[in-house]
Amino acid sequence: MKPLPHDFLAQHTHLTRRFFLRSGAAGLAAMSTLPLFAEAAKRDPALQQVIDNLEPWLTKPDEFQDVSRGNPQPHSLDEARRKEVGLTRDTWSLEVVSDPENKARLRNPLTKEKNTAFTFKDLMQLAETHAVRFPKIMTCLNIGCPLGNGIWEGVPLREVLWLTKPSKDLRRVFYDGFHNDDPKQLFRSSLPVGRVLEDMYGLPPVILCYKLNGQWLSPERGAPVRMVVPEAYGFKSIKWLSHVFLSNRVNANDTYGEKNNDVDSPLKTFCETISLPKTVKPGQPIPVTGYAQVGISGLKKVQVWVQNDDEERVAGDKYFTKAPWSDAEILPPPKDWGGDVADNRIPSPTQGFDPDTGQPRMWPLRLSKAHWAALLPGLPPGKYTFRSRTIDDNGAAQPMPRPFMKSGRAAIDQVGFKVE
Repeated sequence: MKPLPHDFLAQHTHLTRRFFLRSGAAGLAAMSTLPLFAEAAKRDPALQQVIDNLEPWLTKPDEFQDVSRGNPQPHSLDEARRKEVGLTRDTWSLEVVSDPENKARLRNPLTKEKNTAFTFKDLMQLAETHAVRFPKIMTCLNIGCPLGNGIWEGVPLREVLWLTKPSKDLRRVFYDGFHNDDPKQLFRSSLPVGRVLEDMYGLPPVILCYKLNGQWLSPERGAPVRMVVPEAYGFKSIKWLSHVFLSNRVNANDTYGEKNNDVDSPLKTFCETISLPKTVKPGQPIPVTGYAQVGISGLKKVQVWVQNDDEERVAGDKYFTKAPWSDAEILPPPKDWGGDVADNRIPSPTQGFDPDTGQPRMWPLRLSKAHWAALLPGLPPGKYTFRSRTIDDNGAAQPMPRPFMKSGRAAIDQVGFKVE
């Protein structure tokens, strides 16, 4: 792995000097003996140790965090009940029909009444020629911390949409999943039809998903079939999919929008800290690691900054744009992908990966995650705040360009620690 960037080392040496200057002659004497960055080409063992303990890049399917809705939650139903309500691969079917309130013109709606509903067998037949895979991080709009990162496999929704033979008056696609036959538990999401029909801006397609990390979806992950929208927050990727409505309605009517949420905000780029000691000894280098969610705008840098809590904030600088940020290291692709993928190899073909080598074509991958690391210089006694932020491919520093709540969390991460 490559050493920490030279500018990071130089800037943090300068930052350390500032702190020791505040401590007087004793601080200067201590600083002159620090060997912290004497050998930049070799990792500090303490930093390497925390890097070695990082979580895998892919999350095991059964280790994804769960924020499922429903009472009872659909995945908690026993197998007999799941078969009865169509939540197994041999009993699942999907109705794709016109929105009764804003009708699209369909010549061949897929309905249970006419015995034309789309089945899992139909899905597997399409998968023989249309299956796609792509990496995606699954994140809840308001929680911030990702629920998991995986390789999702499915058939583009547009392949099923075209089976209905739409002719006109189609502007939006609404969809929902199993909700215990209780209208009050209905959870619905939507997309403009253009996003379903075309993969704009280099995005993977919206899919009817049936596998995660090469394994059949489990009930907890939305089996037998769920929607997965690559660039969207989790509420767009509805589990236990049962109905798709093709509509002439011009605007969204997502259930999640009823709580003042922005239902059209794509994934943001942001980072957070994974490991940072709560207490360290004076002059002791401090290893730090974290993750970055690589949003729709990509990831150019992760930056870090340590502030003594006795220092005053710059007035009016809400997002710390004038702070002495320094570049951390974005770690390269891992040797062990994790996620229980077979033979520790990304399934081929997967978008973003070379089919021959199984390695990513570029790094970090958009719409997934990356890990980062930094070795902070030793500090004099005191209380400190460590902050981290991302710079996206457009040069926007977290939390910009979309700093607002209800559109995906992207606040600058901060963690307090003591030197004593």
